[in-house]
Amino acid sequence: MAMPVIPNIRMPRLGLGTWPMKGAECTAAVQSALALGYRHIDTAEMYGNEDAVGAGLASSDVPRAEIFLTTKIWNDKPNGAAIRTAFQASLKRLATPYVDLLLIHWPSPELDLADALAGLAAIRAEGLAKAIGVSNFPPRLLQRAIDQGVGLSCLQVEFHALLDQSKLLEICRANDMALTAYSPLGKGETANQPVLQDIARKHGVTAAQVALAWLLAQPGVAMVPKAASAARQAENLAALDVALDSADLAAIAALPKDQRFVNPAMAPDWVNG
Repeated sequence: MAMPVIPNIRMPRLGLGTWPMKGAECTAAVQSALALGYRHIDTAEMYGNEDAVGAGLASSDVPRAEIFLTTKIWNDKPNGAAIRTAFQASLKRLATPYVDLLLIHWPSPELDLADALAGLAAIRAEGLAKAIGVSNFPPRLLQRAIDQGVGLSCLQVEFHALLDQSKLLEICRANDMALTAYSPLGKGETANQPVLQDIARKHGVTAAQVALAWLLAQPGVAMVPKAASAARQAENLAALDVALDSADLAAIAALPKDQRFVNPAMAPDWVNG
């Protein structure tokens, strides 16, 4: 669980996604996840639950230094100054002196890419974020961001057994960046695939665990499945112990990979952006 996804970022490969949980439900989910052994918690300004996540962290016996905490700044912050102001508010809500990873949540047409990334780098230089990165950037924009030379450590994007992200993976691996998969179960659709169900029966596990294990078999990939109940959290965590063989991996690789479940109107051009 403690094994990092890439050498230069201390991020456990399986974390807890917290969208769209809020309030007491979110706090309880963070508490139970940490008690089970999770050490990677993912949140965002837009989720409206940073205060609940912070409460869960504060009430846990796990030292803050052992927890990898990610938050994300919303896409209405177009430059470094706006990002800094929003981030300071995030730190206050999280009740923590720093985050381990700070991301730009979505690109927007108003984004001043160079200034925004310089702002992230300044926050990192001050020790307020241990690492920085971006989320929901398509290949060309991701490469432009990397070319700014600020040292990005992670891309967070939808990724699962029904969606091809090979172009983004290639860019991330070439630049020593982790790729964190959100919606790693494809809104539950991966578990409905007969191929994954057959593999699950073969190994005596669930189809959801097979879907997560397939992602875990991808070099440089981490994931943050959302799970409110302790039972589901434990099921997801146990995917770390599922060893798929080459036939399993080939069968899943052969599935169509054209299903995107998170594609809001503000989304970038995923192919040409």
